[in-house]
Amino acid sequence: MAQQLALSVDFGAGFTEAWSKVAKFIPQFIAFLAILVIGWFVAKAIARLLDRVLRRVGSEKVSERAGIARHLRGSKYDMTGIVCKIVYYAILLMALQLAFGVFGPNPISVMINGIVAWLPKAIVAVVIVVVAMAIANAVRDILRNALAGAAYGRTVATVAWAFIVALGVIAALGQAGIATSITGPLLIAVLASVAGILVVGVGGGLIIPMRQRWERWLDSAEQETAKLRGNAYQAGRADALANQPARPTTPAAPPAPGIDPGRPAPETP
Repeated sequence: MAQQLALSVDFGAGFTEAWSKVAKFIPQFIAFLAILVIGWFVAKAIARLLDRVLRRVGSEKVSERAGIARHLRGSKYDMTGIVCKIVYYAILLMALQLAFGVFGPNPISVMINGIVAWLPKAIVAVVIVVVAMAIANAVRDILRNALAGAAYGRTVATVAWAFIVALGVIAALGQAGIATSITGPLLIAVLASVAGILVVGVGGGLIIPMRQRWERWLDSAEQETAKLRGNAYQAGRADALANQPARPTTPAAPPAPGIDPGRPAPETP
């Protein structure tokens, strides 16, 4: 009889504890859903507002200068739409972080906290890449137009473009904290290799071969420069001649009286 009473008491305590947990979970779940719904409305409103602001500021012009618009022609979104989608999902992640925080410390909240903390770095990294590509394209166009008549103009423009883009990508990866253990030593190794080649090769044992190469390169550069100057002079001279007014023609002197214009002139002895 005592054992049955003890079992009934334990069963009742377990049922009460389970019911208390359910009663505690229901308000938390309702708060979880409410935070998600509010976060969804806020994310949608902010994404629409940001889309209008960016398009009014001229984000698509920056996209065209950076060359991103050309690669996104067959896509469903342009650069502004992609940025707004990233912001939209970032706000949803923040709302999800707050929603899971209602249940107290849990592994999902820890994971979402890490992602939310990394998002500003990712956004700054994307901005760095876009700005670097815009600058690289502008420099390439300037060099290509300035050296259009030279044989090495396209090569110099491409090398300058690649160098600026590489610096932008390395800076973006460092900002985002991605592969910093690889990009940092790689950049240092490349710069050290270039410095070593310049110091040991150019300043040491390769003086005579490099001197000959530099003479050929400088002679070629001087010839190209002279050719560019000659072309510019000829173009300016042609423009000047084209803009000159036509010279007035002087009328012929009238024939002397008594002489027929159609008759040949008498031969002089």
